[in-house]
Amino acid sequence: MYSSLPSLVPNADDLLALEVEELAGVLLTHLSSFGGNSGDGIVSQGSISQHNFFNYRHQHPEYAGRQADVNQALTEAWTWLENEGLLVRDPLQPSPWFSISRRARLVKSREDFAAYRKASLLPKGQLHPLIASKVYPAFLRGEYDTAVFQAFREVEVAVRGAGKFPAELVGTKLMREAFRPVDPDKPAITPGSLTDTTLPAAEQKGMADLFSGAIGLYKNPQSHRNVPTEATDAAEIIVFASHLLRMVDRLSSP
Repeated sequence: MYSSLPSLVPNADDLLALEVEELAGVLLTHLSSFGGNSGDGIVSQGSISQHNFFNYRHQHPEYAGRQADVNQALTEAWTWLENEGLLVRDPLQPSPWFSISRRARLVKSREDFAAYRKASLLPKGQLHPLIASKVYPAFLRGEYDTAVFQAFREVEVAVRGAGKFPAELVGTKLMREAFRPVDPDKPAITPGSLTDTTLPAAEQKGMADLFSGAIGLYKNPQSHRNVPTEATDAAEIIVFASHLLRMVDRLSSP
């Protein structure tokens, strides 16, 4: 169904108050509603040109008295969509004709766009491969508490595997065993199998505290109860788990 810009944001002042990313979501919803003969709400290749789009709004103003300001804001939003790969240029056309990208076809509403924006908070290309393959999909679905739990479960599994610990050793006890620091006062106590003995004793203890605290704070609560998690918080925590996994890789490499 066709959705005009005024039907999505009736008031020009409200439209101009939107951040460029928010307005991009409105604009994409509008462009996606053009549809082709199939009526699937997807803009067909070559059916929209940036030039014609803005000329139409100049000739048929939808926001009387504010159209010039609205067009400037829409230009910024259009550029944002291009940079995100949601609007793509048709290389076969001599003029600047655009179409909705394959990625954008999954974004059919402002709610979908909001979910897309949240997904961009987690930089998949910078994540540890285990996090990218096993945790990122849950984050995309908006299952933030599940994604956080899975991320730290991967940390726990990696530590157990690297240190060859038994399956029954779990959680903070596992971390304390794996990263047990050297104790100069108790030389008979051997350091943990993942302890970096090149570090000063205080830093070895700090690493043990870091891993144990992370598991205790981020994995264990998720195991026992529902913990509300916002997208931004979840993304930051998952990146932290990715960092811990890379540390395990480094400490367990020959």
